[in-house]
Amino acid sequence: MTNLSIGSRVALIAVLSTFLTVVVLSATAYNGLIRDFESVLTQRQLLDAESIANRVDQDLQVRIQALGAFAATLTDGRNRLSQDRIEALLGRQPSLSEYFKAGLLVFDENSVAIAENIYVPNRIGTSYSDRQHFREAYETREPVISRPIIGRTTGLPLLSFLYPIKSDDGDLLGFSGGIINLAESGIIPKQQDAASEVLFKVIDTGHFMQVDTLSGANPMPDLPPPGEDLIIDAALSGQTSGVVSDHSGKKWIYATQHLDRVGWMFLRAVPYQQATQPARASFDKFLAASAVALLALAAIAWLLARATTLPLERMSLRIREMATEGFAANRLSLKGPPEVRNVARAFNKLMKEREALDIMKDDFVSTVSHELRTPLTSINGSLKLLRSGAAGTLPEKADSMVDIAFRNSEQLQRLISDLLDFNKAIAGQMPISLESVDPVEAIRDACDGNEAMAKHYRVPLRLGSCPKDSVIADPTRLRQILDNFISNAIKFSPIGGSVTIWSESTSTGMVRIIVSDEGSGVPESFLPRLFERFAQAESGSTRSKAGTGLGLAICQELAKLMDGKVGYFYGNGANFWVELPNNNIVSRNNINESAGNPFRGG
Repeated sequence: MTNLSIGSRVALIAVLSTFLTVVVLSATAYNGLIRDFESVLTQRQLLDAESIANRVDQDLQVRIQALGAFAATLTDGRNRLSQDRIEALLGRQPSLSEYFKAGLLVFDENSVAIAENIYVPNRIGTSYSDRQHFREAYETREPVISRPIIGRTTGLPLLSFLYPIKSDDGDLLGFSGGIINLAESGIIPKQQDAASEVLFKVIDTGHFMQVDTLSGANPMPDLPPPGEDLIIDAALSGQTSGVVSDHSGKKWIYATQHLDRVGWMFLRAVPYQQATQPARASFDKFLAASAVALLALAAIAWLLARATTLPLERMSLRIREMATEGFAANRLSLKGPPEVRNVARAFNKLMKEREALDIMKDDFVSTVSHELRTPLTSINGSLKLLRSGAAGTLPEKADSMVDIAFRNSEQLQRLISDLLDFNKAIAGQMPISLESVDPVEAIRDACDGNEAMAKHYRVPLRLGSCPKDSVIADPTRLRQILDNFISNAIKFSPIGGSVTIWSESTSTGMVRIIVSDEGSGVPESFLPRLFERFAQAESGSTRSKAGTGLGLAICQELAKLMDGKVGYFYGNGANFWVELPNNNIVSRNNINESAGNPFRGG
């Protein structure tokens, strides 16, 4: 964002505002679509579950009515028919046998089986009065359909139908009964194909078992324990419809319908995605139209912003040119809208004042430095004489005070010398005498000159590997650069650390001399100002690192005067380097140029 122009920012703000508006509207519309499709899908599941429950109820009603018609034929109005006639009638019921493939039976008034159309060992003569549905039928004298039961003699999951046999006076003469095998009857709708991702379950809420999974191998399957099947748990919670997530995080829309006749709950569930897919399809169309409109608006906003801010952008280019070229550059033109003219006028005035201030500062520093240098030289010389004993032996306290004064005068003299050197360097008045210099010798001389300081700080100096190349440099100025790098490295190295000075050849025809320490390096926030004058990084160390803040700035100016450059990088410590032209490569280039030019040379 910080690198964008004002025009781009204005356009971006307009586009972002529109984009946010579209996003809010889109989110609102999408949520509305989702809720609508969710409601529609829920209603469809409710209707489907109700339709299945009604079909099952009608099926049961047809069977119980057919069984009632058969029960009416088993009495003459006063008494139950004889055993022979009952058995004969059982054999003549093909349609009824299709309804009750597991068997047709006749029971006496005591709930004892007296006749059957399909022989099952030990069923005739068995009393079923202990069965719940028999007790209910005996008490109510009304047709009864049992809950799923296990056949006492067959061991199969059954559904038992009972219809009372009554006389004309309403006396109970017995029961006609029909049995269906739930595992084979087809009365329970089969679960949908797994590919359709529709869940369908039939739950007996009285016995808490899943009726649709009845089989000979699993005659009375219990429901999963609470918490295992979250969809069944939601259905049994009393909510007839809703949205639930399974253990995998997949969302489902479910609906239930209860069939009171048999105490069954019909549960249907479909993935929530079936609601979101059509909503997303509609939303995608809306989003595509919004995207086209947004792109058109972005283009218009960008063109308008560019037209509005173009004068200001031109002004910023001129300001950058002035910053690069310095005070010699032309001032900004006072043209354009009033706001732009006011900014240009204010900037021109600021540049004029800055130019005057900079000149005054340089003059002041130069004057003060020259005026201070002469008396400071006398003071420094006098202090040297006092330290050497020229005025006699001094008392111990006086000698200590002279030492302190001498060190401070030396520091002040270095500051003044740095100021003068820097002013000469930037003015191009620093005398430079270029010659071929051996980097190894230059490094050794610098190490020897800083050995006393290294011992004082207990930081050894080490000479690293150096290629056999020479550089084109001023030996005195190169030594000044190396002294500055080495003294900084010593001061900022931890006790016990070391400083290594080495060189390497670069691919650009230069030789890089590197001074490496084992300190914590330069703070990231200070790097942009590292080679500026009077710049010093904050340090938490208690060791003295006093300096003028001019050393690195002078090194940079000296390197430029020798066609080189300085720099810094961090790698297990601070690494300051200076690059100077490789004398071997420069010499070869000069020879090649002389060989190719017949007018050059002796």
